[in-house]
Amino acid sequence: MGLFTWMKHSVLNAVTASCIFATASYACTGITLTGADGTTIFARTLEWGTFDLAPEILVIPRGTKMNASVMPDGAAGHEWSTTYGVAGITALGKPLFGDVMNEEGLVVGTFYLPGFTEYQIYEPDSASVSLGSSDFAGFIATQYGSVSDVRSALESIRVVPVVEPAIGIPPPLHFMVSDPSGEAIVIQYIGGKPTIFEAPLGVITNAPNYDWHITNLNNYLNLSAVALPPVEAGGQQFAPLGAGSGMLGLPGDFTPPSRFVRAVAFSQTARETEGGFDTVREAFRILDNFNIPVTAVEGDAATEETEDLIYSATQWTAASDLTNKRIYYHTQWNRNVRMVDVGAIDFTDPSLAVTKLPLDTSREPSVELIELTETQ
Repeated sequence: MGLFTWMKHSVLNAVTASCIFATASYACTGITLTGADGTTIFARTLEWGTFDLAPEILVIPRGTKMNASVMPDGAAGHEWSTTYGVAGITALGKPLFGDVMNEEGLVVGTFYLPGFTEYQIYEPDSASVSLGSSDFAGFIATQYGSVSDVRSALESIRVVPVVEPAIGIPPPLHFMVSDPSGEAIVIQYIGGKPTIFEAPLGVITNAPNYDWHITNLNNYLNLSAVALPPVEAGGQQFAPLGAGSGMLGLPGDFTPPSRFVRAVAFSQTARETEGGFDTVREAFRILDNFNIPVTAVEGDAATEETEDLIYSATQWTAASDLTNKRIYYHTQWNRNVRMVDVGAIDFTDPSLAVTKLPLDTSREPSVELIELTETQ
């Protein structure tokens, strides 16, 4: 038996399927880049290796009546009318936004945080101001136009543990909220209370809590895009074997702490970009380093349910241009980049309806045949 085969069976057989589901299936990574012209890009991968999330583009106009999830006791949750029109990428055929942008350019990204999330206790008397975690991103984006507005919003709503039927538990989520000014915060529910972390690096992954990731960066102060200089020892000179020696010690595994360090290292050493699509293109290039094969995180836990995810656990990658109000994306089935021009949607048009369509109109491979002709 080979080393990796032994490791796979020894480790995975010792872990329950529920733990694998909670920690490995959802392994998203988010980064932020700024172009020379001030363009702010928030980009992320969306990993879920357990089943097809059936992602869709969803557009919701201003003035749309929205309902939160049904509360644990069956009561109706919070109801509201949208102040801002939004567009984003949803999952499971409902307004469960992975990413959502409103007409002001505010973007909310949803990320998994298993093992550390504890929502507010459900109180029946507060059902009318309560949301499930899957409602949170849509609520924030449809109601608030800036990060500063969102800060005060957490005092007026309660996020409580509402079970998502698709996974059988309340989704343990945390959120990155960014606006065109470049300001960004991470919102987590810790010890039953909403907690806001400043996020000037614009990077997010998963567990543990956000402040732990920031502290952990102190272990990697040596990382640099600059190559290490040659050294002399015992009268012999030793030099780097090739490019990239400044990144020696960069963690390369798929765990959230390692991905967080890599995301900071790569985003902080990204090439200078012009802005607009040039910055989007750089974000996609960086996030290619975070695509996760299903077998790398699921191992023996993979079942027939994952057969439609054989290409990747990274079901989609999105880049939101907060300045120009555009959402770019590609998927595991189609790597061609597509764009939703949120800024071109007239959310004041009373005839605008709620609209949704799948991220991929076809999941068949798109391959361009290059015709070769003889040259004379």
